[in-house]
Amino acid sequence: MPSNSRKMKERIEAILADIENLKCQKEQEIEEARVRLLGKKGEITRLFEEFRNVDKEQKKEFGQKLNQLKNAAAAKIEELKSTASALAAASGSSATDLTAPGDSYPLGSRHPVSIVREEIVGIFRKFGYDVAEGPEIEDDWHVFEALNFPPEHPAREMQDTFFVTDNEQKNPVLLRTHTSSVQVRCMEKMQLPIRVICPGRVFRNEAISARAHCIFHQVEGLYIDENVTFADMKQAILLFAREMFGPETEIRMRPSYFPFTEPSAEVDVSCNICHGEGCNVCKGTGWLEILGCGMVDPNVLEANGIDSKKYSGFAFGMGVERIAMLKWQVKDLRNYFENDMRFLKEFETSL
Repeated sequence: MPSNSRKMKERIEAILADIENLKCQKEQEIEEARVRLLGKKGEITRLFEEFRNVDKEQKKEFGQKLNQLKNAAAAKIEELKSTASALAAASGSSATDLTAPGDSYPLGSRHPVSIVREEIVGIFRKFGYDVAEGPEIEDDWHVFEALNFPPEHPAREMQDTFFVTDNEQKNPVLLRTHTSSVQVRCMEKMQLPIRVICPGRVFRNEAISARAHCIFHQVEGLYIDENVTFADMKQAILLFAREMFGPETEIRMRPSYFPFTEPSAEVDVSCNICHGEGCNVCKGTGWLEILGCGMVDPNVLEANGIDSKKYSGFAFGMGVERIAMLKWQVKDLRNYFENDMRFLKEFETSL
């Protein structure tokens, strides 16, 4: 046998052995093997090009061997592809790496209004107050009439209140303008003495600005028992202020007017920024307004079936956004309602 024929035979046998031992599991590896063997410049293709140099008497023999080699290579490639497809179907997806680490998701934070609300409620819980909640869609009796609002009071007008039904009809339905309506429901249903804190969302028909919004949150408190005095109210508010703003906090009370309390007062706390020296936050006064309060008017007690000659009480209310603005010096109230992630992310450490 001529030397060139012997070399071709040896190469055919070597490639055939290579095909029998070929083991590929990934689609890319199988394609690389196909190109290496059967591609335009593959090993078997080159053997067919060299076939023209084989002696005539040996062409039949080597032609059969080359065809067998080509068929064996093609069959092996198809077998490997079928195996790879079956494995991919069994595992769900050939592109899924089950050993890869999972994606990490950033943690959010509680809303600053929720943080302050929970802090306020937590303080009064320590003082023995229960938490009471009520409906946001209320009637005129619980929001106004039972709280001694006279018929001509401005809060009854359309510019202050969102009415659900015609405000000219008897006992119209509206969105509550304060959580005092929950206090009315407590006086109607709870046994005396009553000591409750009423957090919730309220609505007023106001233009939205940096210092006002048509939706905001309140926390109101009510304490009714025998021999409750103004001094009791002052002490409760002082304890709250020191828990909320620090042990050095002082309060002052200024006379005010609310239809459902008499006497009534506005409460200021000493500025926790300048400590009473005067700054731009407190506008140089050294004081910051935080809430309104007063002794429950006897007319309110009587309207809710409580003997005003035997019982007395006090009530107070504060805006949660207002407390949050003072706590974190946020000057624009609208930030609390826009859900800007850059703003909310600043409160992650307040969890």
